[in-house]
Amino acid sequence: MQVFKSPKEALGDLGAESAAKLIAAATDVALVIDPQGVIRDVAFNKDELALELDGQGRWLGSRLVDVVTSDTQPKIRELLLDATVRDTATWRQVNHPSPGGDDVPVLYSAINFGRDDRLLVVGRDLRQLAIMQQRLINAQQSMERDYIRLRHAETRYRLLFQVSSEAVMIVDATSELILDANPATLALFDSAAPQTQNSPVASHFDPADQPLVLSLLADVRSTGRDGRAKVRLAASGRSCDVAASLFRQENASLFLVRLTSQSAVPEVGAAKNASLLLKYFESAADALVITQFDGRVVRSNLAFLEMAQLGSAEQARGELLDRWLGRTGVDLSVALANLRQNGTIKLFATVLRGEYGAAAEVEVSAVALNDLEDKPCFGFAIRNVEKRLPTAPSSKRELPRSVAQLTELIGRVPLRDLVRETTDVIEKLSIEAALELTGDNRASAADMLGLSRQSLYVKLRRYGLAEHAPEGEAADE
Repeated sequence: MQVFKSPKEALGDLGAESAAKLIAAATDVALVIDPQGVIRDVAFNKDELALELDGQGRWLGSRLVDVVTSDTQPKIRELLLDATVRDTATWRQVNHPSPGGDDVPVLYSAINFGRDDRLLVVGRDLRQLAIMQQRLINAQQSMERDYIRLRHAETRYRLLFQVSSEAVMIVDATSELILDANPATLALFDSAAPQTQNSPVASHFDPADQPLVLSLLADVRSTGRDGRAKVRLAASGRSCDVAASLFRQENASLFLVRLTSQSAVPEVGAAKNASLLLKYFESAADALVITQFDGRVVRSNLAFLEMAQLGSAEQARGELLDRWLGRTGVDLSVALANLRQNGTIKLFATVLRGEYGAAAEVEVSAVALNDLEDKPCFGFAIRNVEKRLPTAPSSKRELPRSVAQLTELIGRVPLRDLVRETTDVIEKLSIEAALELTGDNRASAADMLGLSRQSLYVKLRRYGLAEHAPEGEAADE
């Protein structure tokens, strides 16, 4: 800190009133602190700052360390220690709690002015500086977010540019030099990237068609509208369509040029994969069927033809799948409704009927698709589950059908038959349990079940439990 060289001559006999006015005018807040750190006097340069910090007049008589936030109290102790013991004037930023909610930052310095070891603490309001710092941080964060978005967009652009099967290149609109070209373009030009980079775009076409290419670019540059021309390549002589579009980037005009070879050979890998998928579809062990959105068969494999007892795929094409799939005609409607709503179904149990009366229990899994013309369709995988081995041996008294299995029969078996089957199963199990509990005493078992002995004998024979009924004792219920 640099002080006046001759303060007595410069300032003269400066009284307490003048000094107080000078201090209040030169700082935003000034405090007189006694050796115990208690505030004995306070002055504010701004009324709104005085109202926000000491609106209730609680500072007078309070310790300075008690009117700042807890995290900045150590700074106050260091500030007072520097002024009293070390006799150095340092600046410390502390925060005062505010009734408005946000802390008020103030930069303080303390001076020992020699009267009763009191200290003069002067402060500067840093709220405007804090606001500017927060704006700077917000601006930096906004720039970082924009940068991240641009970087992600560039990554997506580069990835699309590289993997696109269409030949695409970026050409400078002024010099007509190639700035960038994707692998499909290099394959079409039959050249490497270093040879193509910064080469004239017209040089890659047949000399007889180069004026046509230059004319196309000139028209697009002057009108701003997309243009198209049919030319031949210099390397292979193949014909191709050239489409050019104009766009601006960083104050520069560029061409987006797309090439479509009319005699391009399909990609070997893609054709091989398509062939493998077709072979799998035809020879799969499970029945595979593709239908239209309304359930009409478009294509089916050999396994489906065998299960449906059909001689050729033409017999199935155009027919509704529920001609063979489902017992009551309801199953396919339910499956199609689920496919339209959810896009997929799994392990839907039903039956597949053949043309000549054969029937098989099957599980159906299906998924919604779009064909080459972007029309919705469905793919079905149908598996015969009749020969599937049970996971565990069933006990003697286990119900032949669980609740879930009975639920699956709804819509396929008439309710009358379903109720009769369930009633018979429960009745048989009850009779067996009663006989076991009574030690095969038929009279006690009939009593326990609330039946007459004659009715019990009839039911024993009905359910194949004739060994429990005496010979010659058969009576109608």
